[in-house]
Amino acid sequence: MTAITHFYETFQPEHYDIYLDINRGQKQFSGKTTIAGEAKSEKISIHQKFLNIEEVQVDGKSVQFTKDDDNDAFYVEAGKTGDIKVTISYSAKLTDSMMGIYPSYYEVDGQKKQIIGTQFETTFARQAFPSVDEPEAKATFDLAIRFDEQPGETILANMPEVKEENGVHYFDTTVRMSTYLIAFAFGDLQSKTTTTKSGVKVGVFGTKAHKANELDFALDIAKRSIEFYEDFYQTPYPLPHSWQLALPDFSAGAMENWGLVTYREAYLLLDPDNTSLETKQVVATVIAHELAHQWFGDLVTMKWWDDLWLNESFANMMEYVSIDAIEPDWHIWELFQTSDAPMALQRDATDGVQPVHVEVNNPAEIDALFDSAIVYAKGARMLVMVRALLGDDNLRKGLKNYFAAHKFDNAKGADLWSALGDASGLDVGSIMNSWLEQPGYPVVEAKVENGDLIISQQQFFIGEGKEADRQWQIPLNSNYEVAPEIFADKTINLGNYEELRQQNGKPFRVNVGNNSHFIVKYDETLLNDILASVTELAPIDQLQVLQDLRLLAEGRQISYASIVPLLGNFADSKSNIVNAILYSIAGDLRKFVTPGSAEEDTLRKLYDKLSNKQVARLGWQLKAGESNDDQLTRPYVLSASLYAKNADSIETAHKLFADNRSQLDTLPADVRAFVLRNEVKNYGSESLFDELLNTYVQTSDASYKADIRAALTSTSDQKLIAKLISKFEDAETIKPQDLRGWYAGVLSNDDGQQAAWDWIRSDWQWLEDTVGGDMEFATYITVTSRVFRTPERLAEFKEFFEPKLNTPGLTREIEMDIRIIETRVNLVEAEKSAVNTAVTNSVK
Repeated sequence: MTAITHFYETFQPEHYDIYLDINRGQKQFSGKTTIAGEAKSEKISIHQKFLNIEEVQVDGKSVQFTKDDDNDAFYVEAGKTGDIKVTISYSAKLTDSMMGIYPSYYEVDGQKKQIIGTQFETTFARQAFPSVDEPEAKATFDLAIRFDEQPGETILANMPEVKEENGVHYFDTTVRMSTYLIAFAFGDLQSKTTTTKSGVKVGVFGTKAHKANELDFALDIAKRSIEFYEDFYQTPYPLPHSWQLALPDFSAGAMENWGLVTYREAYLLLDPDNTSLETKQVVATVIAHELAHQWFGDLVTMKWWDDLWLNESFANMMEYVSIDAIEPDWHIWELFQTSDAPMALQRDATDGVQPVHVEVNNPAEIDALFDSAIVYAKGARMLVMVRALLGDDNLRKGLKNYFAAHKFDNAKGADLWSALGDASGLDVGSIMNSWLEQPGYPVVEAKVENGDLIISQQQFFIGEGKEADRQWQIPLNSNYEVAPEIFADKTINLGNYEELRQQNGKPFRVNVGNNSHFIVKYDETLLNDILASVTELAPIDQLQVLQDLRLLAEGRQISYASIVPLLGNFADSKSNIVNAILYSIAGDLRKFVTPGSAEEDTLRKLYDKLSNKQVARLGWQLKAGESNDDQLTRPYVLSASLYAKNADSIETAHKLFADNRSQLDTLPADVRAFVLRNEVKNYGSESLFDELLNTYVQTSDASYKADIRAALTSTSDQKLIAKLISKFEDAETIKPQDLRGWYAGVLSNDDGQQAAWDWIRSDWQWLEDTVGGDMEFATYITVTSRVFRTPERLAEFKEFFEPKLNTPGLTREIEMDIRIIETRVNLVEAEKSAVNTAVTNSVK
């Protein structure tokens, strides 16, 4: 495959004058863009997509141009090299693809409305204005916009508005920035604003479908995050304002446009009076992630998309650093350990996974780079390791120098390692390259052999894996001083085990704190030593022990059956992260049973045994002054109890529903999903189904919407499942941005799986037409692969997706997901008998 030709090699813009005239009623716009820059050749290349190019002028004279829609391009006969001005007149249509310039739809008091927003990452700025639409092609921008304006409407952009003349809104000249970070929006908006200690204006904007107090939480988090970053980075926020805008239709979770960050409503706005702590933590980390980008990604930008990790991994780590600083009581790193870490470890163990740093050979592959488990989660774990090695003082010193050297410009990964290495005196690059350039991660095996304690490393695979003799520089984080800080060899002998055990007075362990990206396989001697007092370890260390055993079972290095007897030891834990891994493993056991079988009935008894004391302790109602751990643990145990078909839990949930029948939205957010789901599953009717679906459409509360979706997708009524699937393509009911969650919900419902699978196969073309080209599109394949576990489903999956293997942007996902399902099928076939026997023994 040939490498991409970068348009920046032919034309290097310095400044854009962009004029847009947008007509919402006609769903079209016209534009005139003048680009001043340096032509490197007499024929220059400029990006466009779906634009009707009407005229091109160079230095005021009309010139010939050639459109190339296959490559999102047009080629201009500049006739000279050096400084030129290219002016392009054009027109285009607004679309409903949630890319480029597009409308978002919503209702206020039954009246349909829309606001206009933008999404230009990765390569969608070219749908709005002609440009050299590449990260390296930084320039300054002057933006002027006319639109079919109504009284009271608001218009926003990256920079402040400087004047309005004859219906045209003019915005201040931007700093040097990449095209994909340009943004603007307009419509009937409400807002709340504040100012940071350093004078940066911070605002939160949303439609008037929301209550005013739903903006408060985000405003507070955004203000304090910016203040934290200015201090931590020792670099001022580079723009006059930071606007946060919630768009009713938005494909990604959020987007770090410089000065105008855009979000899904679910990730910005929330009801401060009835939102779970878990939801608050998620919203806060999303805001902190996007604001981390204002420096790392916006001020200094990756040179090309192969260094996407440089933006995303860093922001993913910094969201936790920031929230930990401004909300220390949340212990937010625990969320990292229960979400990002396991996601990265599971995905990265499948052979064929992409490395964090990956080459890009086709523009369609750029969106496929956004593998959240690798580029976000694994990359963040790499940087957590770096932070632990360097310490915050050296990290901050290195970042300050990095920003100073590359501000308003571009950088590569090596530039970051160089700055951090200079600050710390460590060869950061050589340590990190073993992690970033290689896929996968190691399992460190620890064993006692001939009386000596031996450790070794080898790549860990879940499923079949091709041994490539990979080796890593592993920060060991051992509790024995004799172990090296960095383990770079294949094997090390640490000395006589009995002597070491006596000297240290505790079991030998590595990866203490679970911050390094590897797992540990202890031999029987060492593991039994740890397990003898495992519940006395810190919660994070208990999580790490169980997490590693779970992964070793997934990789067939131990049996799942050997873990089952251990679960009861952790059932009374008051730590939410211990409960997170406990119920994760319990959830894994469900793949070994056939729905409705006697084996499933026995598994339900195990769930009841694990959860009943905790349900009794915590109850269904929040208690005044209860700990964060209790708030975060309650959903795990209630979910388990309902799966167990515990009669008391079913009745309690039903009573809560009945007592709040006229105001279901006021049910406590921590338990509302379980109450609604229980009602639909155990007491449901078509009238209740219709009522909840209608409420879903009408409410603007994203958390309540998610709870209703969880309830409706759990129905066992085939007629209602069919009705639900009939709404999948009705954007008035289910927005395309939300469809994946509905599909996944029905697919994971044993009674709905066939209907959901039939739908996606029969209507794949509709799905591709609706969300294809979006970075979320491939994840429909991912969520399907998470559910299937039988030979029959594997055969059907391969039959449907293998013919699509050559579809740009889908190849790696299809290959990976076939392996993932094959591995699960083989695991279930090999172990179901032993696992079900172990479950039976555990409930006696």
